[in-house]
Amino acid sequence: MNEKAITAVATSIRSLSMDAIQKANSGHPGTPLGAAEVAAVLYGEILKHNPADSKWADRDRFVLSAGHGSMLLYSILHLSGYKVTLDDIKSFRQVGSNCPGHPEYGMTDGVECTAGPLGQGVSMAVGMALAESMLAARFNTANHKIVNHYTYSLVGEGCLEEGVSSEACSLAGTLKLGKLIVFYDENRISIDGSTDITFSEDIAKRYEAYGWQVLKGSMYKPSEILKLTEKAKKCTDKPTLIMLKSVIGYSAPKAGTADVHGAALGADGVKAAKKFLGLPEDKDFTVLPEAYEYFNSKKASFAAAEDAWNEEFDAWSKENPKLRAEWDAYFSDSETAEVPDVEFGATDKMATRAAGGKVLNMMAQRYGNLTGGSADLAGPNKTELKDCGGIYSPANRTGRTIEFGIREFAMSAVCSGMRLHGGLRPFCATFLVFADYLRPQLRVASLMKLPLIYIFTHDSIYVGEDGPTHQPVETLASLRAIPGVQVLRPADAQETLEAWKIAMESKDHPVCIVLTRQDIQGFEKEDADWKKNIRNGAYIAKKGGDTPDITILATGSEVSMAVQAAEMKAGKNIRVVSILDYNKFDEMDKAEQDKLTGGAKRIVCAEAGISANWKQFATSKNDLFCIDRFGESGPAAKVAEHLHFTAKDLAEIL
Repeated sequence: MNEKAITAVATSIRSLSMDAIQKANSGHPGTPLGAAEVAAVLYGEILKHNPADSKWADRDRFVLSAGHGSMLLYSILHLSGYKVTLDDIKSFRQVGSNCPGHPEYGMTDGVECTAGPLGQGVSMAVGMALAESMLAARFNTANHKIVNHYTYSLVGEGCLEEGVSSEACSLAGTLKLGKLIVFYDENRISIDGSTDITFSEDIAKRYEAYGWQVLKGSMYKPSEILKLTEKAKKCTDKPTLIMLKSVIGYSAPKAGTADVHGAALGADGVKAAKKFLGLPEDKDFTVLPEAYEYFNSKKASFAAAEDAWNEEFDAWSKENPKLRAEWDAYFSDSETAEVPDVEFGATDKMATRAAGGKVLNMMAQRYGNLTGGSADLAGPNKTELKDCGGIYSPANRTGRTIEFGIREFAMSAVCSGMRLHGGLRPFCATFLVFADYLRPQLRVASLMKLPLIYIFTHDSIYVGEDGPTHQPVETLASLRAIPGVQVLRPADAQETLEAWKIAMESKDHPVCIVLTRQDIQGFEKEDADWKKNIRNGAYIAKKGGDTPDITILATGSEVSMAVQAAEMKAGKNIRVVSILDYNKFDEMDKAEQDKLTGGAKRIVCAEAGISANWKQFATSKNDLFCIDRFGESGPAAKVAEHLHFTAKDLAEIL
């Protein structure tokens, strides 16, 4: 290793970072100034990558979990040859810039995931490592290893304090993800001061207890970082945490203090730092020639690594044409087998979670890359995959059912990481009320436009005996409020099949399929084109004549309730509209909505949740058949009676 060149790269990272942050008068200089060496060594000596092709399938992945230190990443991406220009860096944190405040997936070449909400990045890295192991087990042969790479991440104190990283790292240790290597920028400083005030545990012992190998060294000894990484690679049955002692804001006047974490250094601070580093004080955005020269000298070897893999991949493809066809299907989300739809009768009575389990297994047979599991609720969620290789484990990397444990937040992050890796279509599941545990990651998944599938069962007061702690009333509205998230609440088994088809067709957004615990009475659909129309968000379930007196807008289990209530009101023309996707219905123009409602003078809205979404549609406050309070503990039917939320109660207001 050319330590002189690595030092030049690290110095150039610091130069670009402090000037970009100063020019923007916004940003976090502490991490890029304090951890420049690990980035220099990683991109120069450790990573298997080719900056000329940031999407090479078998590249090593790097996740900057401490995303506030984004200038560290942008600087090294620029220096090493990714499509990040000096002009991009000069426009750091500006509207439309290729270098946003925190790394954003799909915006900047070489950025593997959207990071910034602390702890989520390293948790997604766990998912990437899991995906690598699963795909390696599926596609590697005795003659050819076409999936053989590592996942790296850089974390700080904030990432390790956030609970999601603990969830994910515990899972990584349990699953023995030996190709996951995490560097810890150990500067012991956070925004409010020394981490001693809040963060006093022995990190090494904590990670050893998780089942990790823990190594220690200095951030400022490049050769040591390289040796520690080589040692980490030799440990195949444990992920590795490499703890690197560092100084936040190294080279700045306020280095080692909280003051340097999240604000520009100021003109005087920048000059002092440049003087310390031997950089010209009167010149901005200096890159030492040795830094460019070093990476220019690496271009051939970077390209050669990918060329060698391409040769290996071609040879593997010729020897294994069926596996190659399957590979192409995995990476394009195409069908791997012709499997007919599971069939449901219109009047079949069953819980939509039960129907969902049947459809999930049908889809898993049809799409070989569909994989996932639940947060310790496979039975209640009906998400166990049958005849799909069993449970994924250290002893069975081909298993497509993943036991995430009681870790909803990490579950979502791991699924995001799996999808970001490529080749897999992940799903995850829990009770609807626990969506709040994973909501921050669902938001980030939506930001990244990932087509993850979330299965949420036990969707209302009909959970029953578990009581109000487990009966979601506000959760549907909160999920619908997240931009880009599609929420589907099917009314019966037939709608559940269609909801799953819609979810599998999604390419650029997460989909939440919300299902019941209790049995639902299926119903005859009076719209002959309901399967087509449901894709627009809603369809007419019961016509109630061409000019209905009343139209009920309902979702999920309340659709069959509305049909029953309408049948109790002989002599009135009552239409029932089933709304699978509230947001799509809401986005319709008025003329389309009027077609569905039939121009009824009175609109009643029925949903077993808060009325917030429905106030704009209901004719009056009295026409909101919703639940604006927490539930009660007791048998589901008794709870519904107690809350006056039955077909009979609905009929009484019609």
